[in-house]
Amino acid sequence: MKAYDRSADRRWSWVFLAWLVATVSTLGALFLGEVMGYVPCVLCWYQRIAMFPLVLVLAAGLFPFDPRVVRYALPLAVAGLLLAAFHLALVAGWIPESIRPCQQGVPCSDVQITWFGFVTIPLLSLFAFTIIAGLLLATKLKGEK
Repeated sequence: MKAYDRSADRRWSWVFLAWLVATVSTLGALFLGEVMGYVPCVLCWYQRIAMFPLVLVLAAGLFPFDPRVVRYALPLAVAGLLLAAFHLALVAGWIPESIRPCQQGVPCSDVQITWFGFVTIPLLSLFAFTIIAGLLLATKLKGEK
């Protein structure tokens, strides 16, 4: 009989929390797009491409727990984090007009929603990807000890 591994429990919890953040983010994006009628810009679509598969990938790594799920999920989380940071910089006006990726459709620099005077969709995306990447890194680093 195997000895009880508290570290595996902790790593499972971190992957579960990452899955929970990805699921809430995915449902939020679908709610804003499908229910509220907000049309996503190009950068929002790319962030969705990074976020939506995380729900399935992380769930697949939970039952049974497979710590190798980090190697599949972390690149998606980092790519989404970088896209969200770029999008946030674009909204803030730090990116020059000449390299803006959204030339057609909804402009990426438009702010469709502002909560509490500063919380925008790109900021929420950056928070979600940062939390997911942090939890996945903690899972990986704790497993290497």
